Amino acid sequence: MIRVLGCSGSIAARCHTTAFLLDDDILIDAGSGVGELRLDELARIDHILITHSHLDHVLSIPLLADSVIKLRMGGGGPQTLRPIHVHALPETLQALRDHLFNGVIWPDFTRLPSASHPVLVLHELALGQTLRFPARGGLDERAVHVLPAAHTVPAVGYAVDTPQGWWVFTGDTGPNPALWQALNGQRIAQLVIETAFGDEEAHLAMISGHLAPQTLARELAQLDGEVSVYITHPKPGEVPAVLSQIRALDSRHRIEPLREGQRFHVPAEG
Repeated sequence: MIRVLGCSGSIAARCHTTAFLLDDDILIDAGSGVGELRLDELARIDHILITHSHLDHVLSIPLLADSVIKLRMGGGGPQTLRPIHVHALPETLQALRDHLFNGVIWPDFTRLPSASHPVLVLHELALGQTLRFPARGGLDERAVHVLPAAHTVPAVGYAVDTPQGWWVFTGDTGPNPALWQALNGQRIAQLVIETAFGDEEAHLAMISGHLAPQTLARELAQLDGEVSVYITHPKPGEVPAVLSQIRALDSRHRIEPLREGQRFHVPAEG
């Protein structure tokens, strides 16, 4: 199951930034939506998959580490700590080291409580890679594919393999021919794609590596078949304009807004 913890492009009341929970142990992005989880739910997270380094997608990583470090020791010392594994592009991981876990913005939890037993372990991933996560608690192995994104910093999207097809999250992206090439021939169960701005601010979308409704329409025209499409990442003040313009699009796909708290039942392949 995939649970939408946050799907807003910024914050306001009942608006939390991007985070998805796959089953109960894998986060896809770690925006402010992570704060919707109870402490015991936070302590079950073993892996975090990051699309890119922007704050609205990573801000909960240091807070999560701080919240669960004692719980993940299981009553023992640092040597009993079960670390959280953070997966991202090399450039994204370097940005976290330089600008977040630098001892100025936040303590370096890649070396705490000790360098030999840190609460966070960073892992590089690569475009086109398939990450495989082991079975746990009756769950089958999960496969997550790393997809291309086109943003202002190095970025990726992700696709979760399910018996119904791929659950695809584009991450933050502008027009992106490489994505549609990667999806060509794949069976798509659901597509979660960003549209951050209305068409009246299409120039801002273009220079900031995002989509507006008209560019969304051109992107979706490259997607085969008829797919359930969910719109994520509109800024809180942009939601009415974005949704109105999207509803006016002529598309063969079923398009609707993503909602916080929404759940996708996507069992892993057995």
